[in-house]
Amino acid sequence: MKKAVNTYTLVFISFFLISFLGCKEKENNHTEIVELPAPRFPWEDTSLSIDERVDALVKEMTLEEKCSQMLDVCPSIERLGIPEYNWWNEALHGVARNGRATVFPQAIGLGATFDEDLILRVGNAISDEARAKYNEAIKIGNRSRYAGLTFWSPNVNIFRDARWGRGQETYGEDPHLTSRIGVSFVKGLQGDDPNYIKAAACAKHYAVHSGPEELRHEFNAVVSKKDLYETYLPAFKALVQEANVEGVMGAYNRTLGEPCCGSPYLLQDILRDDWGFDGYIVSDCWAINDFHLYHKVTKTAEESSALALKSGININCGNAFNVLKSALDQGLITEALIDKRLEENLVTRFKLGLFDPVGSGPYDSLDASVVDSEAHRKIAREAAQKSIVLLKNKNNILPLDKNIKTLYVVGPHASSEEVLLGNYYGLTSSTQTILDGIVGKVSPGTSINYKYGMLPFRDNVNPIDWSTGEAGKAEACIAVMGISALLEGEEGEAIASSEKGDRTKIKLPQNQIDYIKKIKSKTDKPLILVLTGGSPIAIPELHDIVDAVLFVWYPGEEGGNAVADIIFGDVPPSGKLPITFPKSVDQLPPYEDYNMKGRTYKYMAEAPLYPFGFGLSYTSFEYKNLSIDDAFNVTVEISNTGKLASEEVVQLYISSPKSGAEDPIFDLKSFKRVSLEPGKSEKLTFKLNKATFNQFDDNGKEVLRDGEYTIYVGGSLPSQRSVDLGASIPARIKMDVNR
Repeated sequence: MKKAVNTYTLVFISFFLISFLGCKEKENNHTEIVELPAPRFPWEDTSLSIDERVDALVKEMTLEEKCSQMLDVCPSIERLGIPEYNWWNEALHGVARNGRATVFPQAIGLGATFDEDLILRVGNAISDEARAKYNEAIKIGNRSRYAGLTFWSPNVNIFRDARWGRGQETYGEDPHLTSRIGVSFVKGLQGDDPNYIKAAACAKHYAVHSGPEELRHEFNAVVSKKDLYETYLPAFKALVQEANVEGVMGAYNRTLGEPCCGSPYLLQDILRDDWGFDGYIVSDCWAINDFHLYHKVTKTAEESSALALKSGININCGNAFNVLKSALDQGLITEALIDKRLEENLVTRFKLGLFDPVGSGPYDSLDASVVDSEAHRKIAREAAQKSIVLLKNKNNILPLDKNIKTLYVVGPHASSEEVLLGNYYGLTSSTQTILDGIVGKVSPGTSINYKYGMLPFRDNVNPIDWSTGEAGKAEACIAVMGISALLEGEEGEAIASSEKGDRTKIKLPQNQIDYIKKIKSKTDKPLILVLTGGSPIAIPELHDIVDAVLFVWYPGEEGGNAVADIIFGDVPPSGKLPITFPKSVDQLPPYEDYNMKGRTYKYMAEAPLYPFGFGLSYTSFEYKNLSIDDAFNVTVEISNTGKLASEEVVQLYISSPKSGAEDPIFDLKSFKRVSLEPGKSEKLTFKLNKATFNQFDDNGKEVLRDGEYTIYVGGSLPSQRSVDLGASIPARIKMDVNR
């Protein structure tokens, strides 16, 4: 920190010399002069640098006041003009747990869009609403939890195992996809003003965190350095170095024997020293207490707090840091260390403009008109449309004709708002259920019958069946099944889960399987299965008997309209799976094993039910004329050979010379979304470089292996299973790469 001004006199003089008048543009283009209050303290003087302001503030604080500002709930300090602030806020797919806001598709659905530009716009819409809600909350004196501007999002953990209930919060199983979507989300959330952050993003949960939920407070995730650097760290590194993410949250578990919120290796050696991170680090909530209660690496709250503070934690979500003064008295920490960690976290609050006069920041004018606005609902609908994945479409059953004479909609999730939300959601009065979307899409002359049909997760209590026979009376049946956040999620949220949020069985609930089979036995008309969920659902028993399968995730407030847009062809499907769908848990390694061998598309040798990157369209695409030049520019020609205009996610993978069984089989390196009219072609160029071909050795170091590499470009994972399911045949080319 730079040396602070020691008296208020110079501050007042300099302030009045600069002027205490601010200007803002009115809607009629006339300039209105707005008088801003004179600063009472040096840290309120915006002419000083943030370092000077922070330094001046900390110098005036007592030890007790310093400690009070290092927990998630920071009380006001009236004598210093410091208002109350709560660090804990959520914005996973919209401003969450804080009343009205646009509810975008759950994060896993955002990953399924493979659309960086769209996610940037989603993040920007979320932060506009965040600022507007904050501005309105301050007016009514609301400074409660979830009403602030430091958002503990996004979750860039790798969805390494289909059983993890919180996998829905991630962008999928691939480090590259997670990095690209995460970087765009953070940039949108934080804004592009050179002097202010619109909202502060936070990359979580650092690091090597992805279940089991039941053991997260005591579990030691043992990983090789190869897997650590190849799989678990790349997204965090990208968010730090490319997106300048403001915060990082440590995980509950241990990694390599050290609690993640008390790991000098993770928090200092890698995060701050190697990557150059200069933001704040927050513990997951009550994770520091886990040090002595469950991990048993310390004996007291004082020892745990000292370990966390020394390792780099700036903010304790929870209550452990209430004993900082006691830890200081015991000689476990120094006041200088408290000052350092406090200064590091205060910088974020200053970047957000929380100590500046209202009206002086670029985001102070955002108001309630942007919250759940028509423009933001339009983005939510687009995101839902692009997230929906078509997994089967026998004989081109879809899209359905809007003028269909009779239609039967059945299933517990057709009229459910719960399946739109996922977890960590906001609230809105404009949710559109899947049934709403279907009814609003078809002709007014269409006869639609709807029945709930069955209980979501267990057999019906009443044995009378008046629902399955209805399917045979209609021209088509749409069955809306799947799971919801009642069955999967965080340990205390998924109240219908017997595994504290995880899913030890990944198949569809048996009663739903039986019900679909019963429907099929009573009709030879088209049967369309719409599945909701945030994780892989294995349906090998149903894939062959239904005519079409749509996986729609938890699609947000406009989800019902988006599903109907796809079913009836207003928008062709273009979503791709960001995770592998195994046939069963028998294809998965033990859940507690963090070794990547056999996991995800990169290391899984067996053919899955549905591959990573897979998703059908209503048209067809052809890939040809793949080439690569000496500068590693890869060019491919893609043609829309069908009859409908559509978007396609073009994916580039490489296969490398292998030195061991744990090296990737395929490795996603780039992707682009392209829109093509029928009969049209376009040449795309992917700008790679020699480092693109690097891999990681057993020491976690990047190495380039000499030998022959294969480059694939197509619309799915370049596996035989993808082609068997209807994906385009990828273009491929081989080349030698040498050090």
